[in-house]
Amino acid sequence: MKKIFFLLFSVLIVGFASAQTLNPVSWSFTSKKINDKEYEIKMVATLQKGWHLYSQTQPEDAIAQPTTISFNKNPLVEFQGKVKEVGKLEKYKDKTLGSTAHQYSNQVTFVQKIKLKGKAKTAITGKVSFQTCDDKKCLPPKTINFTVSI
Repeated sequence: MKKIFFLLFSVLIVGFASAQTLNPVSWSFTSKKINDKEYEIKMVATLQKGWHLYSQTQPEDAIAQPTTISFNKNPLVEFQGKVKEVGKLEKYKDKTLGSTAHQYSNQVTFVQKIKLKGKAKTAITGKVSFQTCDDKKCLPPKTINFTVSI
């Protein structure tokens, strides 16, 4: 009985340990002051070697889950344009599935410019939904919430 318990416990520990390693992207969220009322919100995704994250825009034949960024309403802030991507965009063609994808490896920065309507301190809140894949598997899409102080 002790051997069965030990074997079951070992399998659970190995499974738990491998599940912990399947978080191949880390995010950081910051603001950079441009001038008195304008800021850039920077959302940086840093990926482990061999993993990639998909662009916000995908080709028509893509089956990948694009990264989406949404901001909660804030009456003190005016969003200037769309979220821009800064990084080395890779155009990937999967010959087996016959699909293409726009993706990033290593690191990508998503930048949103904002303008304050007044001089009050505030925060930008929202969420990022994304999917990561390597050359063997894709993880289920994940959503994280963020807050950036201004």
